[in-house]
Amino acid sequence: MELTPETVVVITGASSGIGAAAARRFAREGVRVVLAARRRDRLESVAAEVRRAGGEALVVPTDVTDPEQARKLIAETLEHFGRLDVLLNNAGQGNLAAVEETTPEQLWQIFAVNAFALWYVTAPALPVLKAQRRGHILVVASVAGRWGYPYSSAYVAAKHAAVGFVAALRTELLGTGVEATVVCPAAVDTEWGMVAQGGPVGVLFQEGVQRSKLIARQRLLPLAPLPKVLSADEVAEQLVQVVRSPGCTDLFTHPGTEELAVLAARNRRMFEQLMLPFYLGVGQVYEEWKRDGRLPMVP
Repeated sequence: MELTPETVVVITGASSGIGAAAARRFAREGVRVVLAARRRDRLESVAAEVRRAGGEALVVPTDVTDPEQARKLIAETLEHFGRLDVLLNNAGQGNLAAVEETTPEQLWQIFAVNAFALWYVTAPALPVLKAQRRGHILVVASVAGRWGYPYSSAYVAAKHAAVGFVAALRTELLGTGVEATVVCPAAVDTEWGMVAQGGPVGVLFQEGVQRSKLIARQRLLPLAPLPKVLSADEVAEQLVQVVRSPGCTDLFTHPGTEELAVLAARNRRMFEQLMLPFYLGVGQVYEEWKRDGRLPMVP
């Protein structure tokens, strides 16, 4: 898709992380960006950056877990700009809890923002995109939608749902001229890991990585093939390129992760053996945190 000053890009979860980086990057193409998230003050700050980068910005504070607010996001976009070209479903949240310690409230919240919101935001946009016979829908899932991570079962399951959502959506978009792409990042340097439901899952994984090195030495195992951390700006660049050159159905932003996803799908046991030092390391750290009272969601 050609990005022009008339192009309208709607971004959820735009107040920080990948969403904010994508807003800034799309703005450098001179497009019009609609910024959606719950925190108006953060959205206004991103909007100022968008304008400085050469784009036009519209701030629409939105809780995407509320179907009515999601519908109003699309309605305000059309009322203000008269069109919609790119929808970037980026809002998401992680969780930290063992399966048996995941509360119903945590489970509902994680699915609401990572999965249910995809229907709430995308459904009102589809008639517009189909009528104009062009457009691109992107869903930021995760490699957690392709394989498992310990102590994040709600998030992993919800991101698997996000991958399935795009797979089903694409079957309905065939012949319409509208593209849909699922985006599967691995580790990205954002605040995501610090604001997860249940505790700082990013810190748990960081400590788990360090512990995994000791476990690998003790057991004479190779280190788990963990992808390197990318910046949000590096991921945002890939998002813009996917929109500019449609045809990518599944975007793996980190080198090597597509191959790992294929292995996980073909032979999960072999994949788990590759990841064993990391999984064990995270498990040890989790139990230590639990014993020391560092897990607020666990009594």
